[in-house]
Amino acid sequence: MQRRILGRDRLIATFLAGCVLFNYPLLSVFDRPSEIFDIPMIFAYIFFAWILVIALMAWASEARSG
Repeated sequence: MQRRILGRDRLIATFLAGCVLFNYPLLSVFDRPSEIFDIPMIFAYIFFAWILVIALMAWASEARSG
């Protein structure tokens, strides 16, 4: 029972982290003309933030089922 509640809390925290990562104020920080390996910085940020959210969801789901 306690593990199920912890897993649900982790999924909620991941959702909130995703909301913060893809919200306007943080996205505007990376919307600059600089580039990383010929990729605009905003695209690199969105890619790595999306990978982070997916990894956190997998971790939370694994903890929930285990």
